[in-house]
Amino acid sequence: MIWLWAIFFSAAMVAGPVTGTVELVGSRDPAVQKRRDYSGVVVWLDGPGAPAQPRRAEMVQKNKRFLPHVLAIPVGSTVEFPNFDLIFHNAFSNFSGQLFDVGLYPPGTNRTVVFKRQGIARVFCNIHPTMSAVIAVLRTPYFAVSGKNGAFEIRDVPLGEYHLRVFHERASEDTLKALERRITVNGGGLALPAIAISESGYIQFPHKNKYGKDYPPVVEDHVVYPGARK
Repeated sequence: MIWLWAIFFSAAMVAGPVTGTVELVGSRDPAVQKRRDYSGVVVWLDGPGAPAQPRRAEMVQKNKRFLPHVLAIPVGSTVEFPNFDLIFHNAFSNFSGQLFDVGLYPPGTNRTVVFKRQGIARVFCNIHPTMSAVIAVLRTPYFAVSGKNGAFEIRDVPLGEYHLRVFHERASEDTLKALERRITVNGGGLALPAIAISESGYIQFPHKNKYGKDYPPVVEDHVVYPGARK
């Protein structure tokens, strides 16, 4: 038992960052084309090391947006959904990843969800069809989300072999699968070559509300909704 702890602590002492950049190519998104916004790509490492510890995170609803748009968390983490708008919201996810529905709730209040399943949860609002977000629930503590310039840093990765995986909401499963690779982290970390992610096959379709129905053509915001719990 003592030698196992010795190996663990010696590996932890030489842990270092895994860094790199992502680039989105073939995109139809104006933000990507004009401003070169490469944010929101989740990069993670499956392999040896300490198990992921649950944490508390926050996905704010403000100005009819989920912030952050992409959130990565370990399995078992709790996510808060505070409503900072002056109108009602209803965050939900009904396909891919964990299913949840926090219900209709008023301005200035909060709802929480514990994410117990590994996977990708696509989050929407049952009232506002333009609101969407992604929560990546992972079984590893080694992950990062790219910034606007595409850079990412996975900190304190112990030496060893890992399976690198990538997720981007506008990339196909085949595209993401082709980007997977085995990497070896030596003492001091690892700088990865640039990762190019194609969005050329992405076609956006309107999503349904939590009942599987189309949203009304005109969304009316109210301070109070009929039957809403105060």
